[in-house]
Parts: sequence; structure tokens; C-alpha cells
Amino acid sequence: MPIHAQLLRHATERPDKPALVIDGRCLSHGELCLRAKAIYRFFQELPHSTRRTLDLPGVEKLVALSLGNHIGFAEYFVAATALPNACAVIDPMMPPERIERIVERLAPDVLVVDDDASPSAEIGRRLGIAVVVAGAEPFDLTETEGDLPDDAEGIFLIGFTSGTTAEPKAYYRSRQQWRRSLDRGRVVFELEDAPSTMCPGALAHGLALYAMVEALDAGGTFHSVRKWDAAAVAHILSAEKIERLVAVPTHIAGIARACAAEPALTSLRDVLTAGAKLDVNGVDSMRRLFPNARIREYYGASEIGFMTVSTLVGGALDFPIERVGQAYPGVEISIRGPDEKDVGTDVPGTIFVRSDLIADGYLWGDDGQAFRVTPAGATVGDLGEIDAKGMLRVIGRVGGMMISGGNNVYPAEVESALKTCPGLEEAVVFGLPDVYYGQRIVAVVSGEATNPKILAEHCATKLARFKIPRQFYHIASWPMTSSGKIARGEVEASVISGDGLVLRLSA
Repeated sequence: MPIHAQLLRHATERPDKPALVIDGRCLSHGELCLRAKAIYRFFQELPHSTRRTLDLPGVEKLVALSLGNHIGFAEYFVAATALPNACAVIDPMMPPERIERIVERLAPDVLVVDDDASPSAEIGRRLGIAVVVAGAEPFDLTETEGDLPDDAEGIFLIGFTSGTTAEPKAYYRSRQQWRRSLDRGRVVFELEDAPSTMCPGALAHGLALYAMVEALDAGGTFHSVRKWDAAAVAHILSAEKIERLVAVPTHIAGIARACAAEPALTSLRDVLTAGAKLDVNGVDSMRRLFPNARIREYYGASEIGFMTVSTLVGGALDFPIERVGQAYPGVEISIRGPDEKDVGTDVPGTIFVRSDLIADGYLWGDDGQAFRVTPAGATVGDLGEIDAKGMLRVIGRVGGMMISGGNNVYPAEVESALKTCPGLEEAVVFGLPDVYYGQRIVAVVSGEATNPKILAEHCATKLARFKIPRQFYHIASWPMTSSGKIARGEVEASVISGDGLVLRLSA
């Protein structure tokens, strides 16, 4: 991990300051450093896997974590990313058959789990991989001899992203990339005074994992929960007087509902969102809930890192809500046509990025449909347009485009229009086969706005006629992924199957 030197400094200067707090369990900076040293020594003494066929230059030990939001996650992650080790972070909430395919291909030297009876543990044992249960370590965590190696070059992290297929793609990152990103982020997000940070997302996903590392690097305290619970998160924000919240918009909407009858959370000074575009209703809700907070969002991707950052509330100039902001420091953005030539301003095209924060590539799963690097830069296939002030608008992804009546329609554009409707909380838009139109546009919404005529009329003030949904459905509770995003595939399947999760709206 690219922060070992910082960890040692914080452990020396403020050993008793909490580094990690999850569901009331606390790990101080001093404890984190000492326990990570003991775990590192244990890793180094393990025998090498003889089954690994992946080419990982410079990596001596490969550690796979399938821990979830366990209090031991940070100490194992620190040890697993110290030179010459690398860490693969696996979401234990994935289907067992998917975890098994990942673990079999990785063939790690050790698999760390949070439950000896978990599917991940059973898979590891069946594949002949050493399994360690966090909290029941087969070694002494009080040993204090030795030290963690300083930062160095090479691979330190393997992550997984679904991309354009259901099978996770394995991307890898270097310590230098994250070190550059952390250094810039400390300035951009004003973290020099080490604010306390809450991120309720899964540590197996990029948003929460980076937020944790960012907080530890700055010497702050990182707060989270084992399982997502809006009321519990709202209580922690208030009781602990958290200064900074990092979350996806659906998590923030849940917190807002949980706090509907409670006083405003005045301690928060910053709210940072990512993973989905904020809408007007969401920002207005946050203004009421977090009256003293600066509200920001960023646009990025696991393979590319930060691309843009936007200040919607509390900046010298509030950015327009329909844009995702201007380029992150050190990043150049261009919009390009099919020939990869720059199309200029206010013209839709594929978003390309030049940056020194881009991942090295995929270990497997590179289908050429999403992340790719060309002489024009790097792209994950997102479409957008940029104005003369460098403000980027994200339209959608090529694979998500609908063709209705011969017209190209992007779900994100329709969803953004719907979410400006009073009383509407969230919307998911997709296309279904239609004999006449090719695809008919369908919208599933939540909230009090349930009159399809009013919804269609509202869309008509924002969109061309051919982009207005032809069918509306209502959903009381969204199915969610482990990263806190709406499980769009499940929503679409419910509309098709008529399983009762959604209700067809009629005027």
C-alpha cells in the first residue's frame, strides 16, 4: 500500500487516536501499525503457492481478502499491500460460484475471511489454499519486532469490476498511481487537518476502500458499519459529530429518510458522492439535512481513477447540477468521435482521459468493450460532452443506449429529467423489445409522484418527445447491490416477469 510511511508517522505521533471504528469497535493508529507488522511477518513465513499461473512481476506473496466490513480489514489490507506483497479484494457478497472462479484463477498464497463457515472459507479449503479467519489468528498479534517496508514500485492492488459482462474483470494498480492520487486529493478535498470520515459502503468496492485509505493516509478516523443500516449511520453521524461523509446517492437518500424527523446534522462540513449522478431533489435534501456542509461529487472509474470533481454547494461558484464538473488535477479530458478525433465543445462523443492515475490494465476479462487505452487516451466507453468552460456532462454508456423509433436514447438523460419531478425520489430507465418502436422506453420510479400523466408531462418540459417513457412502474423498495447502487438488472427482470416487486402505473 502506498501509505506505509504515513501510517508509521501517525502511529508514532498519535498512537491512541482512533484509526478505524466499525459498529462501535475501535482500532487506534498505534494498534493498526503493530498488528499489521505481526500479520506481515506471518504472511512472509507462509509457503508460496505452486498453483499460481498469473504473471505478477515483483509480487512475492498474493493475499486475497474476502472480509466484508470487518474491523480487521484495515490491518490485513496494510500487511497484504506492503512490499513485496499484493492484495486482491473480493466481495464476500458475490455468488459463491463467482468467488470460486476468482479464487481459482488467482491462486493466492492465503485467503483471509471473517467467518470459518463462510462460502469463501469453504472455497479456499476445497482449493487447497491456506485460510485465515480474522479475529481467530493462528499467530501472535502482540509481537512488536520488525517493521513494514517503505513504499516502493510495483503492483499492490487487484480489484474487480463487472464492466460490460456479468463476469468480474480483474484490474491491477500500482502504488505510484494511488500515491499521486492521495497527494492531490489531500489538497482538493482539504484533508490536511485529518477530518473524521464516514463511508457506509462495502470496503470490497472502490469508493469505500479508497475513502478508508484516504482517511488513514491523512491521519484521520474512518467510520463504517458492518451492514448498511440508514438509521445506524444517521445515529453515528450525529453522535460522533462526523465531519465528512463519502457515499453513493442512494445511501444519502436513505440517511435523509432516517433523519426526516431529527435535527439537522450540523457537524458535517463536507459531503462527497460518486457512483451515480446527483439530482436537484437530492441536493435540496442534503441542503436541509447537512446545512453547514459543502456538497461535492466526483466522476471516475475503477480503471481510470478520478476524472472530474464538482462543487454543487458551498464553493466560490456552485457548478451546474447537470454537469459532473471540471477535470481533476493532472487529468485532461477530451470528447472524441468513432475515429477518435476530438469533436470539440458541445458535441456528444466518447469521453477520453489522459492521466497518470490510470490503472495498468486487466489480469483477465479484457473484452475491449469498456476500458481501453489508445493514442487518444483512456476510456471506459462513457459518452458525454464538454462545454467551453471545461464542464463535463455524462450522457451514458454505449452499451446502455436504447434505440426507440430509430432514435438514440440514453437512460441517464431520461433518469435525470425524471428526478427533477417534485415528489420523485429515484428512477431507473431501460428499453424493452417493441414490435413498432424497436424498443419502448420504460421507467420505474419511487417516491410520492405516481401519476404517469404528470410524470410524462414533466418529461415533456425537459426532453424531446421520443425520449419520454411510454410505460411507468412504481417500486416501494429498490433492490441494491453490495456497493449501495440500485440492482438495475433485478428491476428490469421484475418488470418483465411481473413478480410483484413493481406496480404498473395507470392514469
